[in-house]
Amino acid sequence: MSRATSATIHLGALRENFGRLKEMAGDARVMAVVKADGYGHGLERVARTLHEADAFGVACIADGQRLRAAGMTQRIVVLSGIDEAADIAEMHRLGLESAVHHAVQIDWLAADKNPRPLRVWLKIDTGMHRLGFAPGQAHAARTRLLALPNVDPDIGLMTHFASSDEFDRPQTTAQIASFDALVTGLPGERSLSNSAAVLGWPQARGQWVRPGGLLYGLSAVAGKNGSDFGFRPTMTLSSKLVAINRVSKGEAIGYAATWTCPEDMDVGVIQIGYGDGYPRSASNGTPVLINGRPAPIIGRVSMDLTTVDLREHADAGVGDAVTLWGPDLPVEEVATHAGTIGYELVCGMTRRVRFLEDHD
Repeated sequence: MSRATSATIHLGALRENFGRLKEMAGDARVMAVVKADGYGHGLERVARTLHEADAFGVACIADGQRLRAAGMTQRIVVLSGIDEAADIAEMHRLGLESAVHHAVQIDWLAADKNPRPLRVWLKIDTGMHRLGFAPGQAHAARTRLLALPNVDPDIGLMTHFASSDEFDRPQTTAQIASFDALVTGLPGERSLSNSAAVLGWPQARGQWVRPGGLLYGLSAVAGKNGSDFGFRPTMTLSSKLVAINRVSKGEAIGYAATWTCPEDMDVGVIQIGYGDGYPRSASNGTPVLINGRPAPIIGRVSMDLTTVDLREHADAGVGDAVTLWGPDLPVEEVATHAGTIGYELVCGMTRRVRFLEDHD
């Protein structure tokens, strides 16, 4: 038999979140970001559910291959662009669009002999300092692209925000101003906003928004859950109790003895661990739900198993359901205990987790 650990994907919530984002985007079109295997939810599953998306944003050509094989006909933008000259042929074959963020990518395009124009997006670094042309280089890069017969002259213009999740942060105001100053008077579609910017920076809508986390009900703002902004969680991670042990006062639990029993007590063992993608860094006190009621993790999360305090669960039995995160236990709360963000947790499911679909 397979392990009890499963991730249920709530497709109705995914559709609802997309609809809410469409409303928030106003006149802007929505490029649904489905990188990292649809943020851990399954790329093809997510894309089929979001079939009304105007475009998909992916991290690599391999994602584009999967989307086209699944029958997706929307525009697909490879947000990090081509990684080597040989990628261009596959971009043509699949009808993908490429972000262009570095001069070497323009060199590769210039050397390409395929006369069919490739649609590209010029990425401008307005303050993230990761990928993109510096403001002083952006116009020259665009001029080079326009001179290439194999580049569609309708060049998109994009940037990426570093701190748009802080709605009063002057850095985002400065990035918007820098982008606007550079592109004023230029033709081409604009794309600035990630999930957080859709929430907090309406002046940065442009013609395209690029939401990722909000599609999956994930909060893009520290200290908040997705539901605080009206978005529903789209993943429930669950398992079951596989053992209940009576442990004496003073005995330590798990590897490295990080938690000691304050009294004689029942300790539950959950069939989940970091081998499934549950974070090893989840600290003592991280909540789970047993039969819908909270219980704290005690001891260190191991590869296959996790232990919990059952002192408030006298009626618990082997085989009882355990929820690790979901609509009733925000993944952001678990992430806080693990010293990370919800995005990382949902993206971290391993292949031994069973994926189930809830269509409501």
